[in-house]
Amino acid sequence: MLRDMNEVIDFAKNKGKKKIAVVEAASQPVIEGLKLASDIAFPVLIGNRDKIEKLVKEAKLGEFEIVHSDSPVDSAYKGCELVRENKADFIMKGKIETPQFLRIILDKERGLRSGKILSHISLIEIPGYHKMIFLSDAGMNIRPDLEMKIKILENCLSVMKNMGYENPKVAFLASIETIHTDMPETIEAAAISKLADRGYFKGAIVDGPLGFDIAASRKAAELKGVKSEVAGDADCWIVPDVASGNILAKALIYFAGAKVGGIVYGAKAPIILLSRSDTPEMKLYSIAFGVAALG
Repeated sequence: MLRDMNEVIDFAKNKGKKKIAVVEAASQPVIEGLKLASDIAFPVLIGNRDKIEKLVKEAKLGEFEIVHSDSPVDSAYKGCELVRENKADFIMKGKIETPQFLRIILDKERGLRSGKILSHISLIEIPGYHKMIFLSDAGMNIRPDLEMKIKILENCLSVMKNMGYENPKVAFLASIETIHTDMPETIEAAAISKLADRGYFKGAIVDGPLGFDIAASRKAAELKGVKSEVAGDADCWIVPDVASGNILAKALIYFAGAKVGGIVYGAKAPIILLSRSDTPEMKLYSIAFGVAALG
């Protein structure tokens, strides 16, 4: 069980320094984040050589390698090639539009498809909570159905296993703890919980639907008369859709002071998919999470 981002960074350091292919690296915030992560990741900076050299000189970045490219598309394909040829351990989005970046990642011939669904996983340190929380999917799958939610859960469990978790507790979030026919997320959560009861997800305790208060507070569960091993002690929250997950994650960042790192998982290597509003520290957390998630 990881309790804070410092433990995540230490966990990543223990895996040894990994190579990260940075697509369109000519960005000051990206270079600043890579500088903070210099103990855990060796960056292969892809993009315009002249622009990158200027930025790394200004930032006094230590070890790095530059791969010149002529366009964002060229950069993305070169990043994928580095991963496919085992010349980089994972890939990171720099100054390139997200749809363009993901379109190339999903290219059947030259991208990083693995046959699995791609899902976004956030790793969150919340002040006052006794452990870190994995949250999915707050960035990729807009309205996942039952089958997709099972695959989103499987991606989370795979990452957690790589990070040393045994029998993680997973809460499928909803607004209520009962079945409601107008709320398909409650029916889907109940179905997945029953699969878990029958041993479908090896080495995991899964419950839902659970209101956020139940998932976050054992006291709330007691007051409501809800009996659950997951209540107040969840390691992972699975949200109904991307909107609720995105709002929850950003609310925790801006109102609770949470520290968050995020990756996209399910490709041939973890993908660091950064937002333009991410601070260099958040870039560090995402890189550390990406290293930690490697099998």
